[in-house]
Amino acid sequence: MKTHPKFQLHPEVKSFLKRGTLGGFVGGKEVFASNGETFNTNDPGTGAKLATIASLQPDDVSRAVDAAAQAFEKNGWSRLPVNERCAVVHRLADAVEKRKAVFAQLESLDCGKIYLQAVSDVENFITTLRYYAELAQHLQRRTVIAVPGHEAAVVRHAWGPCGFIIPWNFPFLLCGWGIGPALVAGNTCVVKPAEDTPLSTLFLAHVAKEVGLPDGVLNVVPGLGEVTGAALAHNPRLRRMSFTGSPEVGRLVAESCGRNLVPVKLELGGKGAAVVFGDVDVDQTADKLVDAITFHSGQVCCDATRWLVQRDVYDSFVNACIKRLKKVNIGYQMDAASKMGPVVSEKQRQRVLSYLEKGERGGAKVLLEGGAAKVAGHAGHYVKPALLAGSLDNVAAREEIFGPVAYVAPFKTEDEAIRLANDTDYGLANSVWSSDLTRCRRVAESFDAGNGWINSHNVVVHGVPYAGIKKSGMGGGVVSIETLLDYHRNISVIRPL
Repeated sequence: MKTHPKFQLHPEVKSFLKRGTLGGFVGGKEVFASNGETFNTNDPGTGAKLATIASLQPDDVSRAVDAAAQAFEKNGWSRLPVNERCAVVHRLADAVEKRKAVFAQLESLDCGKIYLQAVSDVENFITTLRYYAELAQHLQRRTVIAVPGHEAAVVRHAWGPCGFIIPWNFPFLLCGWGIGPALVAGNTCVVKPAEDTPLSTLFLAHVAKEVGLPDGVLNVVPGLGEVTGAALAHNPRLRRMSFTGSPEVGRLVAESCGRNLVPVKLELGGKGAAVVFGDVDVDQTADKLVDAITFHSGQVCCDATRWLVQRDVYDSFVNACIKRLKKVNIGYQMDAASKMGPVVSEKQRQRVLSYLEKGERGGAKVLLEGGAAKVAGHAGHYVKPALLAGSLDNVAAREEIFGPVAYVAPFKTEDEAIRLANDTDYGLANSVWSSDLTRCRRVAESFDAGNGWINSHNVVVHGVPYAGIKKSGMGGGVVSIETLLDYHRNISVIRPL
């Protein structure tokens, strides 16, 4: 495996990648596919193989869910006092922090994510576990309800085995968002990482074993989505399911869960709008939106991909953005000079390129031509940032591309801007940019979306619910107390007086 010549792999990363086939983790043990199948995970920046991974089959997934169910019923995890359970989760966060460089290198290599961005993702994982470990200790497990003529209370319990299907764009961060609240509530977990990016989650399973997480509480089942992921979504022994990914696959997961009446949380795609009013600082706003669209090569579901700009600053804003987009340094993710790395795979690169072609054929004006990018010495999956303009009925303005492609259109009035922002099948996150904060709040509160951000974009804060509506998701939000409550089931206890 080749990396940037100035970059040195951590010894633990080298050791992990040289272990031969990396298995899943079930019941506290490394396991391999029942039929011996494997797949490779590759470095998006070079195209080179990183590791061979066991591709677990439906019978393997069934055993993993059984292990989670048995652990929930017999090993006492759910019955531990909450402070003891949270102490174990704190130890897991501490262990990840001690190996922050190891996790960040694995994540950067596997995702093609700029290394410092990978470090930030690992820090977010640590913060998530600590946030929920503290929050859980202040959550009342029994809440008295004052009703006439009765003694009544609601008592909260863990559900049992919970399934998680994690996407490839933020594999470690999103693993934390899922398992953090589930674990502190007393549930057990079966995690299916994306086949493109399984390394950090697999390594986590070994670290969790080291810190004393009981066997079967955290199980990891790597494999292909249509085989391993489908088997997990179909399993009737799950008590809750969480999926993060595309709306198309989300529908399939929801259908499977619906047949078993398993509650499902879906965090899906987006086609976010940035509404830019004429009173902004054009240069500062251009800086921030260019940073947003090029962050992780645009592979961010809540990104601002539709830029709606008031007519009186439209030309100056577009020119400022083009100037900045042209200067983005595209390079290998481990090179400190790189500002934007590759997309995750050749399949994803071809998706981005195809949308540029379809958009132009459909009448979009190409303000900045994107296309494939070349990085000297690295045969990876690189693309250039692109900026399109024209009718918002264009396919490139309607459908999620998941690459560094923005689509810009003018508006005249505030009402028109709100209408254009809301004219989409998605409803994850929009932003509004103006020096008039009263207007900002008014517009943000008018979005048909789960999140409305002011003078910034991609703002996810622990303690504030983050969720989507329409094609962007269902079943509750993440990173807040609402998420912790999702991983408890309620029983109402009533005595007539």
